[in-house]
Amino acid sequence: MEELFNLTYKDEVEALKDEENFEALGDAKYINHEDFEARLYWAFCRPSGSHADQIKDEHPLVSIMAFNHSRLGAFERFSLLHKEVIEDDELRKKIRNRSRMLFRDLVDNDFNELNKVLDMVPMYIDVAVDQLINGRMWNDIVANEYEATIFLEKAKDFIDDPFMEAFYEKLQKFEEFDIAEVKEFLERLVPQKEQLSSIILEFYYDQAMEWLDESDLHILQKKTLEKLAKKLI
Repeated sequence: MEELFNLTYKDEVEALKDEENFEALGDAKYINHEDFEARLYWAFCRPSGSHADQIKDEHPLVSIMAFNHSRLGAFERFSLLHKEVIEDDELRKKIRNRSRMLFRDLVDNDFNELNKVLDMVPMYIDVAVDQLINGRMWNDIVANEYEATIFLEKAKDFIDDPFMEAFYEKLQKFEEFDIAEVKEFLERLVPQKEQLSSIILEFYYDQAMEWLDESDLHILQKKTLEKLAKKLI
């Protein structure tokens, strides 16, 4: 979209750059400017990233530029994005790269915000799945079991072996747990079982059984935890 930039506005903005309150002056002059080209250019070059009002702009191209240059989180950005951009395949191509990065971050977290964003833009489920499978994980945040259940339903048409392999990586592993942590985890899940996917419950049952097999607990302790784990399935 840079080919749309009006050289007049580039020169105007350049002339303001030496001012101490450059961004405030630019906001006052350009955020609500009558010419969309002025608003477009300011969304591109605003020093601290675009303003929320720029993402809400009445012109789709300004909204796109602001979306791409914003520092807001995914939920806020998609909430403010022009409706035409969400509905139009060609316009959505203009936010493709930024959307992929945002979904990378969403998948890295506990799936709460991921599901909220997908409620707004369900057509991005393929991007979410791609980032789950192919994106590099930057942290070890575990998915919330309830939110993971919701995501499974949203992604049901994409479930295959690579998907499940990546999905299981987002669930809690028991290797480093002690007996108290295993017991606490299972006791927390059991009352929720009716709201959780059987896939998730079976995964945690298997985790518990593997942990018990490798533990040196007294037989009575093992039986107690095994009985608790069986309540998941």
